[in-house]
Amino acid sequence: MSNAEARPDLEVLESGQPCTAVQRLEPRLVPLGGPRTMTVYRTLPQRRRSLVGAWCFLDHYGPDDVSASGGMLVPRHPHTGLATVSWLFTGRVEHLDSGGNTASVVPGELNLMIAGRGITHQEISHSGTSTLHGVQLWYALPDATRFAGNAFAHYVPEPVTLSGVTARVFIGELLGSVSPVETMTPDLLGAELLIEPGCSARLTVRADFEHAVLAESGEVTVNSVAVDHRSLAYVPAGAETVVITAGDAPTRVLLLGGVPLGEQIVMWWNFVGRDHDEIVEYRRRYQAELGFDTADPRDAGKPALFGTFPPGHPRPLPAPPLPKSRLLPRE
Repeated sequence: MSNAEARPDLEVLESGQPCTAVQRLEPRLVPLGGPRTMTVYRTLPQRRRSLVGAWCFLDHYGPDDVSASGGMLVPRHPHTGLATVSWLFTGRVEHLDSGGNTASVVPGELNLMIAGRGITHQEISHSGTSTLHGVQLWYALPDATRFAGNAFAHYVPEPVTLSGVTARVFIGELLGSVSPVETMTPDLLGAELLIEPGCSARLTVRADFEHAVLAESGEVTVNSVAVDHRSLAYVPAGAETVVITAGDAPTRVLLLGGVPLGEQIVMWWNFVGRDHDEIVEYRRRYQAELGFDTADPRDAGKPALFGTFPPGHPRPLPAPPLPKSRLLPRE
């Protein structure tokens, strides 16, 4: 039985390159906190796919009228074992973390926060922002680097312009543009592409990478497969070419890629670990360090995982209760 027969959501294409199956992943709507609730469209993770390379999380939001949605108000919260990538199309978000980093997230500029063994941060839209529109991405750190210290990087990629296509490569390498950002996760790609009406971006890509294309601003075709607005097209490893074609309007897409992680991970709330017990311990340490639960004598003398924060900011988020069943790994 062929892939297409076994999985009706896969379309198999052959065009002189290694056979490419394009899987279309639809978003689900997720409300974030705040007095009026900001809704995001989440395409990773989901039941049918947890990872693309090491990329493990993709939230797409906006364009939102901040006067109606309340904007982004995500108080201090933890992360472990991952890195966050903030990439905006419209608006401004203020970042603060327990590593001592403050930064403004603005369109076309990368802000990368590597959590390592632990960090806390907050993200709040700037008071002058009227429209908020962007993506929040995470990638998992491999076992070799996930217990390293935290780090932060800011980078402004120069646009690369071809016929009908403008690209900004914020992580990895594409179209001769190389991002200098140290990711602590090797072999990753992240880029924004603006495609003029009726034009195609024909991209030579690494055959050992799997790729995902977010139809950010409208429907596109990926290797001739139609992908709805806000949906994600997944292209497995083996393809040497990815062709993304715009329709009758200017189109923006987000291209992610990477070598398959090759490690099982457990994701729960804002933590990435390797098994259920590790996540339980991260939650326990976070609750104790931030004063939600009583300190445990076992932690005496241990360095804090989640750092300190300056005063005068919104109260941190408590961790939600753990599920009653054991958390299962993803791959």
